[in-house]
Amino acid sequence: MRRALIATGLLAMGYAVAGALTDPDVQPIGVVIFLVAVLVAHDGILLPAMIGVGALIGRLPDPAPVRIAAVTSAAVALVGVPLLIGSAGVPASRLLLVLGLVWAGALVVTLVRRNRKGSEGSSPVPDR
Repeated sequence: MRRALIATGLLAMGYAVAGALTDPDVQPIGVVIFLVAVLVAHDGILLPAMIGVGALIGRLPDPAPVRIAAVTSAAVALVGVPLLIGSAGVPASRLLLVLGLVWAGALVVTLVRRNRKGSEGSSPVPDR
């Protein structure tokens, strides 16, 4: 299966490179500048920031709801921010509403889980 996926990826990249090389509108210098900028932004800024955030979340007493909310927020922002910048005209308040609902859900789950853990230890009936 791995070999099939690698072959499919190589074919797709080869097709893209061949298309870029034969397209008269593609400016190779611009493409190289873009790829270098993406590499620097990802490996120099985004990746260290995500590692730091992940390390901080891992120190929480119950990191699961926060981790899920963080991943969901990243996915929503990845889709929503280009719509804000582009011509779709999506109001920023809607993006903030969705993000607020995601984090409110994480807060509710965290509180419910904390209450369940607290009530398990205070049972009046002793364990046998």
